[in-house]
Amino acid sequence: MRNLIPLFCLLLLFCHQARSQDNKSSEPDISGGMPAATNIRGAQFPLILSNHHVVFKLKAPDAQKVQIELGKKYDLIKSDDGFWSTTTDSIGEGFHYYSLLIDGVATADPASESFYGMGRMASGIEIPFAKGDYYAEKDVPHGDIRIKKYYSLVTNSWRQVYIYTPPGYDANTDDKYPVLYILHGGGEDQRGWAIQGKTDMIMDNLIAENKARPMLVVMPDANLGAGAFGEDGLRAFETEIQQCIIPFIEKNYRVKNKNEYRALAGLSMGGINTFYTGIYNTHSFAYLGVFSSGWILPIQNNIANRQYEYMRQNSAKINSNLKLFWLSEGGKEDIAYKNGQIMLAKLDELKIRHTYYEYPGGHTWPVWRNNLYTFAPLLFK
Repeated sequence: MRNLIPLFCLLLLFCHQARSQDNKSSEPDISGGMPAATNIRGAQFPLILSNHHVVFKLKAPDAQKVQIELGKKYDLIKSDDGFWSTTTDSIGEGFHYYSLLIDGVATADPASESFYGMGRMASGIEIPFAKGDYYAEKDVPHGDIRIKKYYSLVTNSWRQVYIYTPPGYDANTDDKYPVLYILHGGGEDQRGWAIQGKTDMIMDNLIAENKARPMLVVMPDANLGAGAFGEDGLRAFETEIQQCIIPFIEKNYRVKNKNEYRALAGLSMGGINTFYTGIYNTHSFAYLGVFSSGWILPIQNNIANRQYEYMRQNSAKINSNLKLFWLSEGGKEDIAYKNGQIMLAKLDELKIRHTYYEYPGGHTWPVWRNNLYTFAPLLFK
């Protein structure tokens, strides 16, 4: 029996060393990394490595399971001190939503700034992009983002709208400007293009380089009830922009009020709103931009078929009124890609003139930032 005790002690020592080694190996290599620009002040993690892998580390000693959902779910490994950590795959350029899942409950990461997306306040992470200087803050004249309230005849309530005014708007009091009305996607609101989309930075840089005309960019809340994807919801937005938003802008800002000086664009759900409202109102909008969108089939078959029939009967008027009908997708990995291709084929069949553009990246903000950067210089020529 006495001979077994040393052997037992050796086994305990071996297990302890093995466990320590496992915990040590689970510690991420953070050499050369930098905290994400979207972290709250002073937070080291999430930490972005030079290869765009992201290291997460957080303390949750009582949790049984911790995951990060960033494109896919990553399991975090717990160490003896109650910290959990993991390193993701390489994450693409620009802004991405992510969630912290603690024992299956999705929540915002307290170490990250939060953004309204995915239908709730969610964490977001900004991945550096060498070619993303078009949305970098530069030493150029800057415009303003203004937050205003207007009264909606559709909801019978006060609603909020974000408005970008270009550099010099307040000084150039004799000038009138064209307007781009741009819509967020599902699960987002009027803050989407202003914050996640970096609209002001993109427009400031384009205008400074004389690549785009100075213009107002109006970012409304397109959420008008639970039936946003039904025809009632689409009609509600059509009424909202025609009877409430445009009159408010044209009463309170120095803008040109003919269709040739108005553009309407949107991403995903906002793209559907743009397609629906824009095609029926080419007398109001001469430029349409549909980003990462397409009729959702078969859910919207009836709405789509009615609009296609309208387009067939009015193709000459639509082609005459529209100076640009611009559609884009985020490549084949975009969840809207298939429906978008069906819609493009229908436009060809109906002989509706349009331009198509692809930027790889899926159904994400990096794609839509690039869409705005590419679309805005084509407006109001």
